Amino acid sequence: MTRLKELYMNEISAAMQSKFGYKNVMEIPKLDKIVINMGVGEAKENAKALESAVKDLEIISGQKPVITKAKKSIANFKIREGLAIGCKVTLRGDKMYEFADRLINLALPRVRDFRGVNPNAFDGRGNYALGVKEQLIFPEIEYDKVDKVRGMDVIFVTTAKTDEEARELLRLFGMPFAK
Repeated sequence: MTRLKELYMNEISAAMQSKFGYKNVMEIPKLDKIVINMGVGEAKENAKALESAVKDLEIISGQKPVITKAKKSIANFKIREGLAIGCKVTLRGDKMYEFADRLINLALPRVRDFRGVNPNAFDGRGNYALGVKEQLIFPEIEYDKVDKVRGMDVIFVTTAKTDEEARELLRLFGMPFAK
């Protein structure tokens, strides 16, 4: 069992129950899944760009990504329906907790001029979206083997009903929110 999952099982759920006064343990919000999405705009001209993005995402997440395709054609962006334009990974269980631990404790502190993540990036239903500007903040990515710096979206999906509950849950996990 990962350190973060153990922490959740013991201390975080007790702290959430005392703060919000849940009557039932099943009411306590928990992390449901983490979705990592990497949009690769240059994939329409360069197929190798998508391959390297898939390889980077696989190294970061420890799981094989799914290639995402365009839902509809957009002439201004030179995109046809069904064209491969990105990749994504959905993490659950131990891999999810292990990734969250690495993101919060290793990767985010490596960001230049890091002052914390935006505390207002919740969607109103208890889910949190975080944008990462470069994949180089993860220690498992080798700097010499990177062909292009790419960003990604990391979405924390929780079972919380409100943003306040989700913010408290992520704060207890150690998410460094900006003041």
